[in-house]
Amino acid sequence: MPLIKRSLSLSGHRTSLSLEPEFWTVLDQAAALEHRSLAALINAIDAERGEDPLASSVRVWVLRRLMREDR
Repeated sequence: MPLIKRSLSLSGHRTSLSLEPEFWTVLDQAAALEHRSLAALINAIDAERGEDPLASSVRVWVLRRLMREDR
């Protein structure tokens, strides 16, 4: 499955993030449920990620969210 690349601003810097469509779907839904923009959600994930790559951190965030929802 091809990755989808989206551009956004993180801490005032333009960057792009490539993820599978399924991850974007969960992120869009999460942002809507939390009444914040996708950029704000990604910024929050970015702030907590440490040295890990952003794409990996986002995928782990999505996985953890889905695991919490299954409980």
